[in-house]
Amino acid sequence: MLDESSPTAVEAAVSAAKFSAVQATRLPLQHRFSAFTLAELLVSMGVLVVLTLLATQLLNSAAKIITHGHGQMDADSQARELFDRMAIDFAQMIRRSDVDYYLKSSTTANDCRLCNRQRGNDQIAFYSTIPGWSAITGAQQGPVSIIGYRINVSGTTLSNRLERLGEALVWNGATSDTRSDGRPASVIFWAPLNPWANLTTNPFDIIGRDVFRFEYYYLLKNGDLSSTPWYATSSVRGLQDVSAIIVDVAVIDSKSRVLLSNSDIAGLAEDLADYNGQAPGGSLAGWRATLDGNMTLPRPALSSVRLYERSFYLSSASLGSP
Repeated sequence: MLDESSPTAVEAAVSAAKFSAVQATRLPLQHRFSAFTLAELLVSMGVLVVLTLLATQLLNSAAKIITHGHGQMDADSQARELFDRMAIDFAQMIRRSDVDYYLKSSTTANDCRLCNRQRGNDQIAFYSTIPGWSAITGAQQGPVSIIGYRINVSGTTLSNRLERLGEALVWNGATSDTRSDGRPASVIFWAPLNPWANLTTNPFDIIGRDVFRFEYYYLLKNGDLSSTPWYATSSVRGLQDVSAIIVDVAVIDSKSRVLLSNSDIAGLAEDLADYNGQAPGGSLAGWRATLDGNMTLPRPALSSVRLYERSFYLSSASLGSP
């Protein structure tokens, strides 16, 4: 042990004190503050801008996909509801040789007074055992209605939309009332069936608010596809030669419809060609090619058009044969 009074001890104490002072003086210098350089800030801001742009593009793409998907689901829903309604109406169609029809056919039909070739959107009307609307009430109500389908061409807000007619009739002789077109409101099969004679008071309902093209043709019992409902003779004969009615429709969703005027939609429907002997699906393929080749109308509206086809097989003749 060193003697504190010795010179050696004093020198050691002085050295230790000096070292501690120097160490105490240098300690704060070991905790220096660091900061980003200007280059680092610029790089960080650039990366942030790029990430923001990418996120915006992703959100926009997701919004477009969602909107497109909703439009497709809406069109699918309309087509499904329409075809379900048609299936019920066609299944209950009265098929007798003494019943008049309003059909697409050649003008040579000798038992279909208003059968004719139909250019563009088609029309169809027939008797069916389906409940319909009637201003006449009471026990005389019959089980038969006039059912019809066509595209509305009134030029109003209902224009270029598929409408359905469902007019109930009463038994022949039960009433002397007449329909809005002056014909008897009772079941008289031989009377020419012209459901479109008066458009103001007949019970029409819009069943396909975005359906703007309606086309149909026949599958005959011999296997042929035809725009004429027979293969044996030039007569309808209660559609005895028809096995099924095949329906094609074109639907444009509501948001895309606003991009087109009524005249644009009517012109587009005219561009979609009539059935001309194609195999099932052939008409829709031709329609799609026409839509893809259209360079006049807005592309977003054309790309949103959905095409559908369904076959409706007919039951055997109903209510007996005369």
